[in-house]
Amino acid sequence: MNAQAMPAPALRPFLPADVPELAMIFRASVEELTGEDYSEAQQEAWMAVADDEATFGARLAGMLTIVATIGGMPVGFAALKGADHIDMLYVHPDFARRGIGSALCDALEKLAGARQARRLTTDASDTALPFFEQRGYLPQHRNTVMLGEEWLGSTRMEKTLPAAGEGQVS
Repeated sequence: MNAQAMPAPALRPFLPADVPELAMIFRASVEELTGEDYSEAQQEAWMAVADDEATFGARLAGMLTIVATIGGMPVGFAALKGADHIDMLYVHPDFARRGIGSALCDALEKLAGARQARRLTTDASDTALPFFEQRGYLPQHRNTVMLGEEWLGSTRMEKTLPAAGEGQVS
């Protein structure tokens, strides 16, 4: 299916029954899209976050998580932690660079604004950094987190959101 023929994704709330599919999307995204930026050992440690599906599902349920679907099939998901932090944004590799991530991010930005957030932050992987920069997020500082036996780097990014009634900030 080429990008022009692909319909816009439908967005819906996360459901507990989504956990196995979203865990698969998470693992596939890390495995297939981050190889230029992270070592195999780092990718394996990162993917292990979804090994315990009950814990992974509880994490998603504890945030405002939305699911992008094409033809009813989940192809990506994103989660807003609190009012102002994008905690997760993952798209299945087969649907990467086709507007799914942008649709999810647009929705989270609107939801954060509706929650009266004046800014939105994320800890972007090195792979996701250009995506967020194109959306107007500015790098703040580097982070490292320990997952298993591996250190993974990311960049804290921030975007100022429009006040209620103002136009979209890009």
